[in-house]
Amino acid sequence: MAGFRMHVTVSTALGIAYGAATVRPMGFGPETAVLATGLTAVGGMLPDLDSDSGRPVRELTSLAAVVAPIMLVPRLIHAGLSHEGVLAVLMALYLIVRYCLPQVIGRLSVHRGMYHSIPAMLIAGLIVYLEYGSPDRHLRIVLAVGVMLGFLSHLVLDEIYSVDINGIRIKLKSSAGSAVKLFSESWGANLACYAMLGVLLFLVWVDLEQNPPAGWLTGHPVATVENEHLKHVRIPRTP
Repeated sequence: MAGFRMHVTVSTALGIAYGAATVRPMGFGPETAVLATGLTAVGGMLPDLDSDSGRPVRELTSLAAVVAPIMLVPRLIHAGLSHEGVLAVLMALYLIVRYCLPQVIGRLSVHRGMYHSIPAMLIAGLIVYLEYGSPDRHLRIVLAVGVMLGFLSHLVLDEIYSVDINGIRIKLKSSAGSAVKLFSESWGANLACYAMLGVLLFLVWVDLEQNPPAGWLTGHPVATVENEHLKHVRIPRTP
């Protein structure tokens, strides 16, 4: 299994490449590149929240307690909260993530359980998409994909390190197949994970219905202002 430092190094390098890609060819600004880089790096550390070791959990919960409230700021402002209300929500979220979340994860998860899985990767991406309340849907998708890329790099790296190469003999360790998976041995964990994934997908659908992109519900592009004006303009026929 790859070490915590290895995961951080790989996800950070991947984040730098992904952040550069958001500027060219995607066309976003440098601020988006920095944000995408950071979220990709954080995504590469997220699966270690179920670690038996204390250091990854302490590092991650401290980092998540800062990142999660910051990502929520645009949505809180859009909701019309006062400055004091925004600060109160941010402080409460910090305390919950920093001190309550590790206890919940420690009681409900096991190392290399469903937290190390493809559904967990999707859950992380959907949470970022829903939490970041930017009106720019493409930006939200870019940030969600960044977290999922970092998460996936962690899973793939764990699978790579589960291959034991000794001379010309190649054999799999007992941990092989325990990272990149769709199901675990615990049906309770499977049910809880897929239930959470289903709820998040439903919330994304609600978000799309409330703020549909052009042509989302009708299947036809929405007419622009120029096109609406042209409807009332008569073009004389040429003789």
